[in-house]
Amino acid sequence: MNVFQAIVLGVLQGLTEFLPISSTAHLRIVPALFGWDDPGAAFTAVIQLGTLLAVLIYFWRDLGGATAAWFRGFRGGPASQTPECRLAWAAIIGTFPIAILGLLFAEHIRGELRSLWVISGALVLLALVLLAAERFASHRRDMSSVRAVDGLIVGLWQALALIPGVSRSGSTITGALFLGFTRPAAARLSFLLSMPAIFLAGVHELIDQRAELLSAGLVPVGLATLAAFVSGYASIDFLMKFLRTHTTGVFIAYRVVLGLALIGLILGGVLDPLR
Repeated sequence: MNVFQAIVLGVLQGLTEFLPISSTAHLRIVPALFGWDDPGAAFTAVIQLGTLLAVLIYFWRDLGGATAAWFRGFRGGPASQTPECRLAWAAIIGTFPIAILGLLFAEHIRGELRSLWVISGALVLLALVLLAAERFASHRRDMSSVRAVDGLIVGLWQALALIPGVSRSGSTITGALFLGFTRPAAARLSFLLSMPAIFLAGVHELIDQRAELLSAGLVPVGLATLAAFVSGYASIDFLMKFLRTHTTGVFIAYRVVLGLALIGLILGGVLDPLR
């Protein structure tokens, strides 16, 4: 991987990590189209640490308030029932499904699940599920109504993002919408729940796949992570503002078009689904 490729992939990671269109799908499709090598799941997980930093900075007030409330909650009583404390527990509990399943199916995630056939199917299927959430959800709940059980349910949806093409933000926003949250609240909950999972995945891959990452070069990996941070911050800001006045319809349409186009490219022999 050269520096140019690393920066392109970093920007792509940041832009697509927080939009419900799957960063993993784009990090597989773009290299395949240009004839680059698949950067691999380890590279993707590590440069996600750049997007994690973007979330930490953008939501530092939410994060600080939830952390402080979580510690105060150990005193019991009203302190344990504040919205901030419940949000902290939701984020913690919501991390367990993806952490456990990620460890159990790590080899499959790095291997056959990165097939472009899997990605194309996941792009279209999640789009249809998100469409159902938009159609049937009540869109009434705000962040003050978050409960620990919401974290578990959205966390189970987040675990679906282990399948390349599903999208972490896409699956969690879908799950939150089905629970009745407004679109901005669903996106905020999605981002806050993503932080522990992104951190754990990045650190695990950094340690477990250190030899592979070193072979890719520290400079390209570092530049990709920096690019992911900058573009990730811009992506978060865009989506939070966009969902105040718009539905997720444009992302649903994009996923369907991309998924069908990908199927066409595979059937036409333009792309090798396993390369």
